[in-house]
Amino acid sequence: MNHLFLHCRPGFEKECAAEITDIAGESGIYGYSKTKDGSAYVLFITHEPTAARQLIETIRFRQLIFIRQWFVSGPALTHLPVTDRVTPLLAAASDLPSVRELIIETVDTNEGKELSTLSKKFLAPFTKALQTKKLLDEKSPWRLHLVFISGTEAYLGVSPLNNSSAWSMGIPRLRLPKSAPSRATLKLEEAWHHFIPAAEWDQRLAHSMRAVDLGAAPGGWTWQLVQRGMFVDAVDNGPMDQALMDSGQVKHQRLDGFVYEPKKAVDWLVCDIVDKPARVTSLICKWASKGYCREAIFNLKLPMKQRYVEVKKCERRITDDLRALGLKLEIQFKQLYHDREEVTGHLRIY
Repeated sequence: MNHLFLHCRPGFEKECAAEITDIAGESGIYGYSKTKDGSAYVLFITHEPTAARQLIETIRFRQLIFIRQWFVSGPALTHLPVTDRVTPLLAAASDLPSVRELIIETVDTNEGKELSTLSKKFLAPFTKALQTKKLLDEKSPWRLHLVFISGTEAYLGVSPLNNSSAWSMGIPRLRLPKSAPSRATLKLEEAWHHFIPAAEWDQRLAHSMRAVDLGAAPGGWTWQLVQRGMFVDAVDNGPMDQALMDSGQVKHQRLDGFVYEPKKAVDWLVCDIVDKPARVTSLICKWASKGYCREAIFNLKLPMKQRYVEVKKCERRITDDLRALGLKLEIQFKQLYHDREEVTGHLRIY
């Protein structure tokens, strides 16, 4: 059980590996990563036999950027007999803690999606086998993960329910609303799910709040704000969705998002401007330092290389600049499922 299985976005395996190596090293835990470009997962193997479990129990999952989901496991279970996969997998599960629930996953690749039928068919018989062996316990703090890499190879392991993604593979199942003007709307909805506890939505995403959307057109993020009953200044030289304008909750400011400044402070800033990460970081620092907003969600479009390094550099700049002004803040970044070559940041000023 000295392996950490890490789900990530395909093409970001190196960033995922750099992140876990960095964070583990800060905790005094050392190991090495196994990566394969485009595989959508990373294995981090610790030198000490109990260190992987120590990592998953002590490092806050919410602080992870490129890691979508994780669990601690042993090496791959290989040569699974096609006629009876249950028996060897059940034997391996017997060596793990009892679990509250089972999730059967694949990796987020075309090859992984081809295994989704096997995963669905395997759920019922494997769950029944776990129940028969009394390996399911509704009071357990653990979740059991089974990831099929192929029809004859799989990883089996556990994650803490209170320190992992609530979604299988770390991928939320969100539906695109028919009235939303673009698919970008799902990015802001996912960001809220990730950064804001559900119990706090009514307080922090309250009706009649005021918000600014920089780089708004055609209005995917503005649509989410309007659905929460907020009043929005949508800042963009491009055209906005007419239905949003007809809502009476949106003012279209035909200006450059980098030069616009609100006349009064607002509750929320959201920003999906395509520009260099350093320039967007400066914009966020300006809004926070001048007290223009209390919370912000923004995207950083990443360079082709050193993407993890770039995100950490932007995070340090925001943290250092604002703390130097005596501001108390919380900042987090996450590469969301609906992100592509970017990460989404959340800043809260207290």
